[in-house]
Amino acid sequence: MNAYRIVVAVAGFSEADLNITQKEGELQVSGNATSNGEADTEYLYRGIAGRNFERHFQLADHVKVMGANLANGLLTIDLQRELPEEKRPHAIPITAEASPKAIVQQ
Repeated sequence: MNAYRIVVAVAGFSEADLNITQKEGELQVSGNATSNGEADTEYLYRGIAGRNFERHFQLADHVKVMGANLANGLLTIDLQRELPEEKRPHAIPITAEASPKAIVQQ
Protein backbone atom coordinates (compact mmCIF):
# COMPACT_ATOMS: atom_id res chain seq x y z
CA MET A 1 0.00 0.00 0.00
CA ASN A 2 1.49 3.32 -1.06
CA ALA A 3 -1.38 5.75 -0.41
CA TYR A 4 -2.21 7.05 3.06
CA ARG A 5 -4.63 9.57 4.54
CA ILE A 6 -4.69 11.62 7.75
CA VAL A 7 -8.04 13.07 8.85
CA VAL A 8 -8.16 15.73 11.59
CA ALA A 9 -11.38 17.14 13.04
CA VAL A 10 -11.05 20.94 12.90
CA ALA A 11 -14.60 22.18 13.41
CA GLY A 12 -14.76 25.96 13.69
CA PHE A 13 -11.51 26.55 11.75
CA SER A 14 -11.39 28.02 8.26
CA GLU A 15 -8.71 27.45 5.62
CA ALA A 16 -7.02 30.71 6.64
CA ASP A 17 -6.78 29.49 10.26
CA LEU A 18 -4.95 26.24 9.34
CA ASN A 19 -1.32 25.68 8.42
CA ILE A 20 0.29 22.47 7.11
CA THR A 21 4.07 22.14 6.74
CA GLN A 22 6.37 19.23 5.91
CA LYS A 23 9.99 19.35 6.98
CA GLU A 24 12.59 16.59 7.27
CA GLY A 25 10.20 13.65 7.61
CA GLU A 26 7.75 15.43 9.89
CA LEU A 27 4.31 16.78 9.07
CA GLN A 28 3.02 19.62 11.23
CA VAL A 29 -0.64 20.66 11.30
CA SER A 30 -1.51 23.76 13.30
CA GLY A 31 -4.58 25.89 13.77
CA ASN A 32 -4.82 29.45 15.06
CA ALA A 33 -8.39 30.29 15.96
CA THR A 34 -9.47 33.79 15.03
CA SER A 35 -12.07 35.54 17.12
CA ASN A 36 -13.74 37.28 14.13
CA GLY A 37 -14.73 40.23 16.31
CA GLU A 38 -16.44 38.08 18.95
CA ALA A 39 -14.27 39.31 21.83
CA ASP A 40 -17.18 41.05 23.59
CA THR A 41 -19.71 38.26 22.90
CA GLU A 42 -20.71 36.28 25.96
CA TYR A 43 -21.89 32.71 25.48
CA LEU A 44 -24.06 30.64 27.78
CA TYR A 45 -22.73 27.49 26.14
CA ARG A 46 -20.21 27.12 23.36
CA GLY A 47 -20.08 23.56 22.01
CA ILE A 48 -16.96 23.99 19.92
CA ALA A 49 -13.81 25.11 21.69
CA GLY A 50 -11.83 27.66 19.73
CA ARG A 51 -8.35 26.84 21.05
CA ASN A 52 -5.18 26.89 19.03
CA PHE A 53 -3.64 23.49 18.36
CA GLU A 54 -0.53 21.89 16.89
CA ARG A 55 -0.07 18.24 15.88
CA HIS A 56 3.08 16.52 14.63
CA PHE A 57 3.22 13.33 12.55
CA GLN A 58 6.42 11.40 11.79
CA LEU A 59 6.45 10.40 8.13
CA ALA A 60 8.20 7.32 6.80
CA ASP A 61 10.99 7.68 4.27
CA HIS A 62 9.93 8.75 0.78
CA VAL A 63 6.42 9.85 1.84
CA LYS A 64 5.17 13.07 0.27
CA VAL A 65 2.10 15.19 0.93
CA MET A 66 -0.05 15.12 -2.19
CA GLY A 67 -2.73 17.56 -1.05
CA ALA A 68 -5.15 18.65 1.63
CA ASN A 69 -8.89 19.29 1.68
CA LEU A 70 -11.15 20.98 4.24
CA ALA A 71 -14.82 19.95 4.17
CA ASN A 72 -17.50 19.75 6.86
CA GLY A 73 -15.03 20.42 9.68
CA LEU A 74 -12.64 17.63 8.62
CA LEU A 75 -9.15 18.33 7.31
CA THR A 76 -8.05 15.48 5.04
CA ILE A 77 -4.37 15.18 4.13
CA ASP A 78 -3.42 12.72 1.37
CA LEU A 79 0.03 11.13 1.45
CA GLN A 80 1.85 9.05 -1.14
CA ARG A 81 4.94 6.87 -0.72
CA GLU A 82 7.18 7.16 -3.76
CA LEU A 83 10.19 4.87 -3.71
CA PRO A 84 13.08 5.84 -5.99
CA GLU A 85 13.72 3.40 -8.81
CA GLU A 86 16.94 2.09 -7.22
CA LYS A 87 15.07 1.21 -3.99
CA ARG A 88 12.20 -0.64 -5.67
CA PRO A 89 12.35 -4.42 -5.70
CA HIS A 90 13.17 -5.92 -9.05
CA ALA A 91 13.33 -9.48 -10.33
CA ILE A 92 16.66 -11.12 -11.06
CA PRO A 93 16.54 -13.31 -14.15
CA ILE A 94 17.81 -16.86 -13.75
CA THR A 95 19.71 -18.42 -16.60
CA ALA A 96 20.24 -22.14 -16.93
CA GLU A 97 23.33 -23.57 -18.48
CA ALA A 98 23.16 -26.63 -20.62
CA SER A 99 23.81 -29.67 -18.47
CA PRO A 100 27.30 -31.11 -18.99
CA LYS A 101 27.43 -34.30 -20.96
CA ALA A 102 28.00 -37.43 -18.96
CA ILE A 103 31.57 -38.56 -18.99
CA VAL A 104 31.79 -41.76 -20.90
CA GLN A 105 34.27 -44.24 -19.47
CA GLN A 106 36.02 -46.51 -21.87
